[in-house]
Parts: sequence; structure tokens; C-alpha cells
Amino acid sequence: MFDFLLSPSAWLAALTIFGLRVTDMSLDTLRMLFVVRGRKGISWTLGFFEAAVYVVAITRVLSNLSNPLTVLGYAAGFATGNVVGMLIEERLAIGHIHLRIISTERGIALAQALRDGGFAVTEIPARGMEGKVHLLSVSVLRKDVTHTEKIVHEIDPEAFVTSEDVRPIRRGFWRA
Repeated sequence: MFDFLLSPSAWLAALTIFGLRVTDMSLDTLRMLFVVRGRKGISWTLGFFEAAVYVVAITRVLSNLSNPLTVLGYAAGFATGNVVGMLIEERLAIGHIHLRIISTERGIALAQALRDGGFAVTEIPARGMEGKVHLLSVSVLRKDVTHTEKIVHEIDPEAFVTSEDVRPIRRGFWRA
């Protein structure tokens, strides 16, 4: 009943399908991130190769339904490919992030330190629960987020920072 577990070819088929799915799901994850960022050419190219790899993977699974390891390889490759795609995308750090920084006492010094670091900062008068606060609006390249966070922490460790992905439309100061 479980003879397939002893077959090297069954394991090789499962491993091949696993590798194909990791590849195609990694491409899928990256493609979606480029779609959101409006990068049409890269999205098209990734989508083309993703679809080609997917067709090969699913064909191998469907032609080996008697081997349950192929289904296992398919499912494990799907899950792993999502994570691998996210890790690759984190390393690429493509795009921009908008940071909102709220400082109760060190906003002016924080804005100056960020400007000295080469970042554009917009200061917005704001009022929090306990009175006046400094609200700083900063858009940075994703690869610069760690550096920006370091500056914020050095100047005001108590600052409240939020971030969101942005897609620049036009104009303004972008450090690129």
C-alpha cells in the first residue's frame, strides 16, 4: 500500500514538483507586488514565466495522481513559494514607503536630523490626546527605511511611527 514511499522515482517526482511550485509561486508573489507598484513590463515578464512553470508543474501532478507524494510536493511548494517570494521581495526593497512620525517633544530636532540625512520632511501642525505634537511626513525608498528608523530612534526613541506603501505619481522631492 505504501510502496511508493520506497521508490526513488516517486520522491524525485515529488521533489521536482516541489521545486517547480516554489519557483512559480515565488514568481507569482513578485509579480503581484510589481502589479501593485504599476510596473507593467516586469509584471508581464514574471507572469509569462510563472504561467509556463505552473503548466509544467500541474501537468506533472495530474500525470502522477497514483503517487500521493506529488500532491504533497505540490502543496508544500505552493506554501514555500509564497514565503520565498516574500523574502526575495524584501531583499529587493523596490518602491517607496511613506512614514508618519509623531513626536511629542523632539519633532523639530527629528525633522532636521532627517533632512540632514537627505530625506524630505513635511512638518504638519497636529494635536494629540495630551496637546500639541509634531507630525512629520516622510517618503523614502524602501531600502532606506532601516536608516530612517535609526535616525528616528536616535533622536526620539518615544516617537510613534507608522508606514504604508506608496506609489509616486509626480513631482516633489524623491531621493532616488
